[in-house]
Amino acid sequence: MLNIAGRQSQTCDGISRRSCLTIGGLAMGGLALPEILRAEAAVGATQGKSKRTAKGIIMVLLPGGPSHLDMYDLKPEAPSEIRGEFRPIATNVPGIEICELMPRLAQLADQVTLIRSLVGARDDHNTHWCSTGWESHPPMPSSAIVPGYPPGDWPSLGSVLSRQLGPRVLGVPPAVDLTPLDPDVRFILRTPPTQPGYLGAAHAGFEVQAVDRRNIMLNGVSLNRLADRRTLLASFDRFRRQVEKGGLTDGIEEFHRQAFEVLTSPRLAEALDLSREDKATRGRYGLNVDYPNERQGKTFLDQFLLARRVIEAGARCVTLAFTRWPFGRMLAGDYNWDWHKDNFNEARGTLPLFDLGISALIQDLQERGILDDVAVVAWGEFGRSPKINQNAGRDHWPSVAGALLAGGGMQTGQVIGSSTRWGEVPLSRPVHFREVFATLYQRLGIDVATTQFNDLSGRPQYLVGDHRPMPELIS
Repeated sequence: MLNIAGRQSQTCDGISRRSCLTIGGLAMGGLALPEILRAEAAVGATQGKSKRTAKGIIMVLLPGGPSHLDMYDLKPEAPSEIRGEFRPIATNVPGIEICELMPRLAQLADQVTLIRSLVGARDDHNTHWCSTGWESHPPMPSSAIVPGYPPGDWPSLGSVLSRQLGPRVLGVPPAVDLTPLDPDVRFILRTPPTQPGYLGAAHAGFEVQAVDRRNIMLNGVSLNRLADRRTLLASFDRFRRQVEKGGLTDGIEEFHRQAFEVLTSPRLAEALDLSREDKATRGRYGLNVDYPNERQGKTFLDQFLLARRVIEAGARCVTLAFTRWPFGRMLAGDYNWDWHKDNFNEARGTLPLFDLGISALIQDLQERGILDDVAVVAWGEFGRSPKINQNAGRDHWPSVAGALLAGGGMQTGQVIGSSTRWGEVPLSRPVHFREVFATLYQRLGIDVATTQFNDLSGRPQYLVGDHRPMPELIS
């Protein structure tokens, strides 16, 4: 669904998020406001001046806090209360080992980079730093305020790409968010994965509801009815009245014209229609087999294929959140990665699915000849405690975490950083979340040392502060 309702908060346009089209991921950015059109024109005029080696980014969120010690940084020599129940296996890169539950990924180690020393997290279930790179944020549900954020809050990676680069393909929003809109899911994420921050609602993400991805609607107007322009205009007239209350009236007519062009394009709707995908590719992502051990036999493996289809259709940033199905609160019996108890059985159910999905995505991008054009990053909001608790679980551990990177023309087949003997803190080469962001921006042709945007107070803000792209990935 394309939703209009949303969480109340002011944007730099003077309108609340509730007043603006959530319209999925890139909301009004996908509808090509004049500001975005001017950015698109500027990008087109200068494209030859700065060669971009990547065209898009797929971000895989693992909400709840995945265990670095049971995925990428096992400690086989540690005592049993730290080592846990899994053993490392060799990969196709000599000297690199990962968890035995991820054999497919082990055979793709030459195509990925593993970070074992990720820092910049807080003890808070909040994917804010995964989405924006920044720890500081306004008060969010069940999250304490972290001071230091600019007026309007930090923008997500997708929103920055929308503001700086604009749409890549007519009819496809620059940023698309595949995460479910279920209240429990949004409670766990805390932060909308493609929040616009001080860039304003024009650059919010396009949120595709996971319940029925082909049922994309705007105020009850389905895509196959958009030929009825009177009905569509009625929907936008409602938006116009809301916008005028906020004082933003410039460019409304241009907005209407471009909105027709974007919403009447079948490109995004077709990308979200998995029935168009061939059987062999669906099988690669595990979509043609039964999962009797999963609730109702369902998984979220389709999210990985959807991400590839949407990025290939023309989006610049696609965000998905992966867990076992259904995604929700662990206390309610649903699933995420917050394994305070029964960590190892949870991992036995989750890691093979993640292994299948992420490996299929990387291989698919590679075989389609676009892996160098699409960067992939997979991470969660923190790591897990080295010591196993009395409930056979691991607790929150913001001191160090892990991450996976692939594609985007980055240097792969390596491990960056290390943790201490028992995995408590970084031992070598701490890598901040914002260093990863700086690298991803660099792959899209954005210079973080010079690029600034004004926050709601008019003060210019750098995207990642003093952090710079990682030489290990781009040299």
